[in-house]
Amino acid sequence: MRGWFRIHSANWLTGGIHFIILAVAAQAESTAVWPYALASMSLVSFAAWIANYRRYRYIADTPTSRIASAAQGYVELLGRAAHLPDAALRTKFRQLPCVWYRYHVEEKGSDGKWSTSDTGESGDPFLLIDATGQCVIDPEQAEIITSHVETWTEGDYRYTEWLLLPQDRISALGEFSTIGGAGATLDFDGDVGALLAEWKKNQPQLRERFDLNRDNSIDAMEWALARRQARREVERQHQEMRAGSDVNVMRRPADGRLFLLTNHLPEKLIRRYQLWTVAHIVIFLGAGGLSFALFS
Repeated sequence: MRGWFRIHSANWLTGGIHFIILAVAAQAESTAVWPYALASMSLVSFAAWIANYRRYRYIADTPTSRIASAAQGYVELLGRAAHLPDAALRTKFRQLPCVWYRYHVEEKGSDGKWSTSDTGESGDPFLLIDATGQCVIDPEQAEIITSHVETWTEGDYRYTEWLLLPQDRISALGEFSTIGGAGATLDFDGDVGALLAEWKKNQPQLRERFDLNRDNSIDAMEWALARRQARREVERQHQEMRAGSDVNVMRRPADGRLFLLTNHLPEKLIRRYQLWTVAHIVIFLGAGGLSFALFS
């Protein structure tokens, strides 16, 4: 499971693991299992504490930026969701207009138990708009928390859909970059190197352009000429890109930092993760201390 499950359900799942550990220990014939059970609970809560504290710090430590003045890099944006022009995403089953959805389908077996039969989510980009501009959000691999959840049953199937809707107030935490326009971040030396590498792949054309003495090879002076020409071409390309319109984009950070999209306000998430952080550290210390005492 991705996105909503990792963020929205992981803490409840941790509670379920604790319950299973306690149930197994309670059914054991020997009390010798209890130190191990408590130690397992402590380790589970320690891992959950790290995950919650990490998310709490990312959200609390990243101030909200305006799109027009946002720095290139890791930022938090706050605005309204909207479709891209000529794009109107709808949910898989109810065909409701949305900017993102995830679905989960369960089937009831002959024993009356539900089992997953299908699951999936959309990956279409959408717009985030504030008073200063707009940013294209690429939701691929984002962790998504939403208050819009619908569940219904048809025959032996149970459907659940999670949605982000047009005009939802969205908080987005991720890697912000500007493509094209005056604010573009361009790698001049890298682009020159890439262009020269591309020219090297076609040796006949390279010699045709830069083998001035026609000795069927490119010497140091001719290669210097090729480099100067490459720099002129890249400079011209960059000027054309900066003369165009800015396109702001937010994606998953390449360094693995939290990529979060939610229609909850950041303050609400900060409080939630604070509470879960405290709860898990209490369980970690309490269960760990009891386990240590029983082992002793």
